[in-house]
Order: sequence, then C-alpha cells, then structure tokens
Amino acid sequence: MSKNGGIIGVSDHGGWAVLVTATRDGTLLDRRRVELVDDGLPKIPHHSEGQGLPLDQAVELVERVRLSAEKHAVFALDSVTKAVPRILGIALRKCPPLPPTIAERIQDYRAQNVADWVMYRKALAAAAEARGWPIYWYDAKSVLGAARQALRIENLDAHFLRLRRAVGPPWNHDHKLAMSAAIVTASAAVE
Repeated sequence: MSKNGGIIGVSDHGGWAVLVTATRDGTLLDRRRVELVDDGLPKIPHHSEGQGLPLDQAVELVERVRLSAEKHAVFALDSVTKAVPRILGIALRKCPPLPPTIAERIQDYRAQNVADWVMYRKALAAAAEARGWPIYWYDAKSVLGAARQALRIENLDAHFLRLRRAVGPPWNHDHKLAMSAAIVTASAAVE
C-alpha cells in the first residue's frame, strides 16, 4: 500500500457500484463490487417501479430506497477502509441537475432517467463527507483520456490489459472507469 494513501474511484449503476482504490501513479490498492440497496427493494424506483404507483406511494418508495442506499454506502466505505486504511477522497461521476423534489423527479421524463443514479452517487458522497473525505466529481466522457495523460502513457488499454493479467478477473469497463477516476483525482489533488 502507498504511504500516501489512495482515492476511491466509483463507477455506479442502479443499486450497485464498482469501487477501485488507486494511487496517483496507478497502483491498485483495492477493487470491489458493492451493493447499494437492500434485497427486496427496487434498484431504480424513480424510473421503473415508482412509475406504476400513485405519486404519494412512489415518493415513499423512493425514500425507502434512498435510506437503504445511504446505509449501504456507509457499509461499502467501511469495507474499503478495512483494506486501505488511508483514503484521501472519493471520485464520483458528475451529477446532472434535477428538479428539487422526488415528486418532480418521478414526473419529469428526463429526470426519472437519471435520478436513481444521482441518488446512489449522493449516498456515497454523504458517507464520504461524514468521514471527512473530500469528494471529487469527474466527467465519465473525458476521464479515460485524462488518466492516460496523468500516467504519461500512450495506450491506456494496454496498461489495463497488463493490470488485468496481474490481478485477474473481474476487470471490465467499470473497473477501468473507476480506476481512471481515482488516478486523475489523486494526480490533481497532489498538484
């Protein structure tokens, strides 16, 4: 493990996320897939399950999922700190703007398509903030190129292929995205 610690990069999905902790020089410290919602609860309530309910019931459902996500976010970060005690921050995908209330998000077509992902990102951000960790927001469209520049390498795919061979599966696009976010963030945080 690096004496300087690492940044947790996150690639999130509906109800789960890949967390990769890395240093600014690209040293992999930890990787894991974490669940962000209790079994039995829907994973995308704004977009899917909430759409078939009366609005007040849909709002209540989203609230239950949000509370579960907040609890699971704490568990997820706890698990990382057991493996990597010195965390310097967390890198999450930027959140698009949303209407201020759950009811408005459920009723707005564009918002209902991204509100669940934002909910999970905000749960992870709140858990990190409670630990006093800085939160960094990255652009998923540019982070791979930025990681290539931060590592000063020509071929990021070749770099990740060598890493996958060294650490074994799973190693997919989510791992690459999360690790790239961690590297870019760690590099920028030190400068």
